[in-house]
Amino acid sequence: MSLVGRYLSLIKFEHTIFALPFALISLLVAAGGHPEWATLLWVLVAMVGARSAAMAFNRLVDWKIDAANPRTADRHIPAGAVSVAGAGVFVVLAAGLLMLAAWMLNPLCFYLSPVALIVVLGYSYMKRFSPLAHLVLGLGLGIAPVGAWLAVTGSFAPFPLLLSAAVMFWVAGFDTIYACQDVEYDREVGLHSLASRLGVARALVVSRVFHALAVVLMILAFDQAGLLGPVSFVGVGIMAGLLVWEQRIVRGGDLRRIDKAFFEINSWVGMVLLVLVVGDLYWL
Repeated sequence: MSLVGRYLSLIKFEHTIFALPFALISLLVAAGGHPEWATLLWVLVAMVGARSAAMAFNRLVDWKIDAANPRTADRHIPAGAVSVAGAGVFVVLAAGLLMLAAWMLNPLCFYLSPVALIVVLGYSYMKRFSPLAHLVLGLGLGIAPVGAWLAVTGSFAPFPLLLSAAVMFWVAGFDTIYACQDVEYDREVGLHSLASRLGVARALVVSRVFHALAVVLMILAFDQAGLLGPVSFVGVGIMAGLLVWEQRIVRGGDLRRIDKAFFEINSWVGMVLLVLVVGDLYWL
């Protein structure tokens, strides 16, 4: 694998699809369906920078933990595909890319960019102290819609805040499921998750509550948007159906198909909503 390929694989670049659609939804609504191309470009750059910094930082600070866990021992740093120093330089460059993009957008975005970095990097340490780490991870992805809205308007509003909260609970729900794989190991090394604290069965109940909250908040967000019609709300219904499917896959603590629940289904949630919002704004 090439050097570029190794670093893209390190940060699971393809998983940028989780938060990106929600940032684009927020940007399109803020701009009334007609964003400036420069704003769109720099929002995309900021998204890539923030997520790349967060993922690489998580791999960097956790590499010894990953090396000792049979499930994660083949990740890039423990396996020697990426060096510790190289990952550190990558984090700095990615964080710099976020701040450059924020500078190009507007002063408020730039002033808030260190706060965004604290949030997205903080997850890696939060799980050492509290099972609320799932919500911190969710907030890290959830601030994307707020950032996109600020890039266009320079001010806060109910719609992006509700959208952010919906994303936060959606992510916290599927991260709670994902953490169920490592219950025994997390307890052994002192890492915190809802599954290691409550057990898998109760953690899955909490995950369902998180996903229910995500759907309710998404409805409230779209209701606040003003520009969005019934087609967008159909998207929320599809989102709800996908989350029910995800929960059914792991029902009873059956984790054999957790990759399908975590990666395949969740990758569709944001994309379906984005496509239907675009349909509402431009063609319907």
